[in-house]
Amino acid sequence: MDTVLDRTEIILWVRRADGRWSDRTAWVVVLDGEAYVRSAFGQRSAWYRQVLRHAEVEVEVAGARLTATLRPAEDPELVRRVSDAYRAKYGLNWLGPVDSMNAPEAAATTMRLTDVGHVAQLPA
Repeated sequence: MDTVLDRTEIILWVRRADGRWSDRTAWVVVLDGEAYVRSAFGQRSAWYRQVLRHAEVEVEVAGARLTATLRPAEDPELVRRVSDAYRAKYGLNWLGPVDSMNAPEAAATTMRLTDVGHVAQLPA
């Protein structure tokens, strides 16, 4: 089965305060065996704000939804390395979007994807 570490994009599911799930495609990069995502819209993004309020998170990989946790990456050196990883992975094909993903507002939302666990929901 594919893993988060094997992917170019994942579907990130976040439970809203009203109990409904919202989804979005997220670019994922890997450093030292750990996966990272960030909000292209910085702190304006609803999913990012919900995660900071401890919303439930799932990731969809190869059609299966898996439980997961997102934790802020606060070390400036790590955030810089994640920016470098975004540039290396996506920069040749999507330079403009990579510049947006590496802008200070987006970089400040860098989160480590951890505790990717059991199947939360099988595809229909």
